[in-house]
Amino acid sequence: IDYSASEPCRKTDLKQIAAQILPPLYSLVFIFGFVGNMLVVLTLINCKKLKSMTDIYLLNLAISDLLFLLTLPFWAHHAANGWVFGDSGCKIFTGLYHIGYFGGIFFIILLTVDRYLAIVHAVFALKARTVTFGVVTSGATWVVVVLVSLPGIIFTKSQEEDSHYVCGPAFPIIWKNLHTIMRNILSLVLPLLVMVICYSGILKTLLRCRNEKKHKAVRLIFAIMIVYFLFWAPYNIVLDLITFQEFFGLDNCDSSNRLDQAMQVTETLGMTHCCINPIIYAFVGEKFRSLYHITLGHRIALLQSPVCGGPGEQRGENKKETGDKNPLVGQGGG
Repeated sequence: IDYSASEPCRKTDLKQIAAQILPPLYSLVFIFGFVGNMLVVLTLINCKKLKSMTDIYLLNLAISDLLFLLTLPFWAHHAANGWVFGDSGCKIFTGLYHIGYFGGIFFIILLTVDRYLAIVHAVFALKARTVTFGVVTSGATWVVVVLVSLPGIIFTKSQEEDSHYVCGPAFPIIWKNLHTIMRNILSLVLPLLVMVICYSGILKTLLRCRNEKKHKAVRLIFAIMIVYFLFWAPYNIVLDLITFQEFFGLDNCDSSNRLDQAMQVTETLGMTHCCINPIIYAFVGEKFRSLYHITLGHRIALLQSPVCGGPGEQRGENKKETGDKNPLVGQGGG
């Protein structure tokens, strides 16, 4: 963009700031996120035994976050020292970034639809919300995730810039516009549409039948969706403004500088999201304390926990419920 024919645009150099802030920040996010999401995986596999469709989706959401987390040490090194892992490494870790990102979105959407079916269409849910159906839809979702991640992988490369290499997007202008539009549809429009439709139906049902168990079952998934928007929506909005600067009348030096700064801040905020979901489980999922039994190796206490179906479990509950007693969802999934 030609900001001025007489005076060149002096862009604020954010690389020095990023080199100081991002490595320690991403390192902390990686450590806490890896530990937290691994605990979620262990709970779902060892304790819950993946007995419901909700368990399957929560497991895949944790796997998506772990894939995203694996890239953080490399982006931290990139910020401090440039890209030293070659063009193949650039594509691989960019691929993991996109797959983890889109995987997280799609499994949050599936969890929202799962809550909707369990509460609004409870009778249908008894037959439809099975582990088998959860595995099949998860497999299909991963295929879609890889497909929508391909443009970001293909049009990313390692290239020399200011005497060192950087790993970043290299989209032709048309593909850049299409990719931004696709990302916004999948990242903002689709989740928002699903949330409005599903939670409108859920709210009507809960207002008709006061059921504290169902309130608790919805609270976790709603919190996950809202937090996702808080962390990633700002970045996607800034990405829109940068991609279509001329359309929004921001093709001047001052606006470009501000957008560069906003991009750095919002992308950093978004990339810290991958360690947040386990924190949400700890605060919203009442039975998440079983994780502490796992970390401390209290096998006896774990076996006696109601979460794992030990002697303390109340077996006289209504068998007509959906049976989705997830430790991360509270008292029940239906």
